[in-house]
Amino acid sequence: MSLNPTLAAVTDRIIARSEATRAAYLERMRAARGKGPARAHLSCSGQAHAYAAAGPDQQELAEGTTGHLGIVTAYNDMLSAHQPFETYPALIRKAVRRAGGTAQVAGGVPAMCDGVTQGEAGMELSLFSRDVIAMAAGIALSHNVFDAAVFLGVCDKIVPGLVIGAQAFGHIPAVFLPAGPMTSGLANDDKAKIRQKFAAGEIGRDELLKAEMAAYHGPGTCTFYGTANTNQMLMEFMGLHLPGSSFVTPGTPLREALTVEGAKRALSLSALGNNYTPVCDVLDEKAYANGIVGLMATGGSTNLLIHLIAMARAGGIVLDWQDFSDLSDVIPLLARVYPNGLADVNHFHAAGGLGYMIGELLNAGCLHPDTKTVAGEGLENYVMEPFLSEDGLTFRAGPGQSLNDAVLRPAEAPFQKTGGLKRLTGNLGTAVIKVSAVAKEHHVVEAPARVFHDQEAAKAAFKAGEFTGDVIVVVRFQGPKANGMPELHSLTPMLGILQGRGQKVALVTDGRMSGASGKIPAAIHVVPEALDGGPIARVRDGDLLRLDAVKGTLEVLTTGALEREAATADLTAHQHGTGRELFSLFRRSVASADEGASVFGV
Repeated sequence: MSLNPTLAAVTDRIIARSEATRAAYLERMRAARGKGPARAHLSCSGQAHAYAAAGPDQQELAEGTTGHLGIVTAYNDMLSAHQPFETYPALIRKAVRRAGGTAQVAGGVPAMCDGVTQGEAGMELSLFSRDVIAMAAGIALSHNVFDAAVFLGVCDKIVPGLVIGAQAFGHIPAVFLPAGPMTSGLANDDKAKIRQKFAAGEIGRDELLKAEMAAYHGPGTCTFYGTANTNQMLMEFMGLHLPGSSFVTPGTPLREALTVEGAKRALSLSALGNNYTPVCDVLDEKAYANGIVGLMATGGSTNLLIHLIAMARAGGIVLDWQDFSDLSDVIPLLARVYPNGLADVNHFHAAGGLGYMIGELLNAGCLHPDTKTVAGEGLENYVMEPFLSEDGLTFRAGPGQSLNDAVLRPAEAPFQKTGGLKRLTGNLGTAVIKVSAVAKEHHVVEAPARVFHDQEAAKAAFKAGEFTGDVIVVVRFQGPKANGMPELHSLTPMLGILQGRGQKVALVTDGRMSGASGKIPAAIHVVPEALDGGPIARVRDGDLLRLDAVKGTLEVLTTGALEREAATADLTAHQHGTGRELFSLFRRSVASADEGASVFGV
């Protein structure tokens, strides 16, 4: 199958746009490779420090004759998705010794849970934690004693941060090792209904807590298709996971075998062998284009509209939202996973999962087949699936057809012909909207605005019964410069109730809404943000707004609205407490959302 012409054109313009920055990045990586791991050049004292606690590996490290693997871990046992990583270092060290190498934990990176901080002050640190993770990964590898690295991370900001950090050391190979999703608990749709009942005052907190505990009940990633599981999909589409490894549940023999194989594979790709595959060669323009395709075909999290841009820039590649929108127009939606459907990621994996989907997209010409991956040359490797036999871990051809067409469909009979993501432009600025789970009758909303400077004020108005007609809720001063761009996911139950009453409702914000925005039309990531004096700062209560996801427009229709002075907000309450005072430098220097909302330059 020939390559889809839109995919080819978008990739070509990414390559052209990135020519200078990509060339400069690759030159830095070539220079770093030429110097090689510096442990052989360390002073005797330096080497003694590095190997002092290496136990049985101490002598081999001192002699410098074996490959040495660095482990960068985001382990903590408050995140269910990261709790399984507690045992990974010992497992990896043992596996690498058997393969004739050595391994050390190079360092740890922070990992916070957006599920815990939703609606709380700590959420204002969430986006910035991505760049902290990248810097921490850089510190972990800064000793320059490793021939390859494995990265242990799963959740929202952790994988993007680790990818940014890995690209700073792009001259060495990197394999990402997931922990997998928790087993299925209370169905996500049932959980959402309980949340709506609580928001409407129909049930008490005891019933809400019981439902939440039944949904989030054990080790592993949350089972809905939010940012964490979108990250896992990307690592396969972009060639940094082993094939079929993303959605294997924790604590199983197959999960352990994949961890062992991933560590051995990382070391086998170092410059010491014949299959040298540095991460700078894996994460090229085609890999990022494939990642965008995966995002559209699965209906993944809108957070990746920021993260992929920041990740790409770390490798000298410049993406913009138009790339996403153009690919969305031609990439079929092949999956229905909550909140875009009733199934969870375990159901998706059982139906054929990423291997089936990658095969369908390759056959349809919707993916670049000729990429480098940690599994070998070509994305065709990712049509395979892992299984355990008497000979140990083996890869075989995955299912040739979907095992549940309510969850996963072939490219010629998709759920919809487009990926369901639109770039919106108009006199209110530029934004994005995800409509893969939004009913067609809600794709265009024209209604009066109600304007708020935080989500708590919007929820208070709802509780006071102020939303009685059609409304476009505007929540501004939520951008990265204002308060770190927290997710506004706690607005979802309120907006869902209004929509369920038959009201036309939408959200417009310079903040984030994540992959769990679901059925509500939401124009998010509006730039310029209100704190920069963007048009959103001039909207007032009662102004007539129009969000049109069909034409791709976002406008205020009230005459003279944009001639007003921009509103201001007292943000002092967002500058201190819960660690926020530590991030004032980030708020002052962060780029806009359409540039990745990062504190790092290209």
